[in-house]
Amino acid sequence: MIQPGSLDGPRCSAKGCTASAVWALVWNNPRVHTPDRRKTWLACDDHRGYLGDFLDRRGFLHEVVAADQA
Repeated sequence: MIQPGSLDGPRCSAKGCTASAVWALVWNNPRVHTPDRRKTWLACDDHRGYLGDFLDRRGFLHEVVAADQA
């Protein structure tokens, strides 16, 4: 379960963004993490593509799900 970043609920992981998170980007770095380890970045609608592209270009992105399902 994702822990809220503030009293208002989870916030986008993009630097400087204070928008509410709508998406959970599930990823891992295979050079650092075991295959079953999953990390999560949260994203608002505006940053979903940017954060997802960043992770995908590196081969880290596994899936994108609604934040309330992560």
